[in-house]
Amino acid sequence: MDHTQILNLSGMPAAAPSYPKGPYRFVNREYFIILYESDPDAIRQAVPAPLEPAKGNLIAYEFIKMPDSSGFGDYTESGIVIPCLFNGEEVNFTCQMYLDNEPPLTCGREVWGFPKKYGHPELKVIHDTLTGTLKYDDQRVAMGTMAYKPENLIADPMHDELRDPTAIIKKLTTTQVNLKLIPGVNGKLQIAELVAYNMCDTTVKGAWSGPARLHLVPHVNAPVADFPVRKIIGGSHFIADITLPYGRVIHNYLGD
Repeated sequence: MDHTQILNLSGMPAAAPSYPKGPYRFVNREYFIILYESDPDAIRQAVPAPLEPAKGNLIAYEFIKMPDSSGFGDYTESGIVIPCLFNGEEVNFTCQMYLDNEPPLTCGREVWGFPKKYGHPELKVIHDTLTGTLKYDDQRVAMGTMAYKPENLIADPMHDELRDPTAIIKKLTTTQVNLKLIPGVNGKLQIAELVAYNMCDTTVKGAWSGPARLHLVPHVNAPVADFPVRKIIGGSHFIADITLPYGRVIHNYLGD
């Protein structure tokens, strides 16, 4: 390979890169999100400065099924997102993610700094219940449940902010932030950044809400239970087509 060929590769290994170049399109991406109040000290400890936790001590626990993802195929994710502020802007900090497919795991970590680890999440309908589960090393560490399509959010007076489809799109395209940490060959951090991105080209195909429950089990290598459930706010269920573009660096710990 010559210099130009090397620089045109999307990633490693050179013989067959783990993922193609983006952006990446997701069709029928299905979200099950449980919003709950948790421990403020645990949240503060997990949020990297200069981000600040938003008011309310809120955690969004997510199960996301992606059956049609360009370059990645079919996979499911589960993890923790913390509402935050960055220079006064509302953002979402991705704290933990677990998924069952190598290409999006590798690509997510190398490009955007997603905090991804291999796990076994599932999102499925069991009779009348939307059910999300996460196993790590064959041990269940999370289970969320909600009645299946109880009400359409667009007609739900209990969720006025979600009655308009454009409001749902706004929520899906809110700025997301990751802490990207990559060491160099000497073992010291070569990249230490806050990376931001905004999902785009969104079409909402369905959205529902209802009471939800969430059970978290302590596990040293999948510490989702470090954010204890104090009060469930509610559950949301979305289906959308959406595009993941490349991101931007908003804070460089090695240079700022």
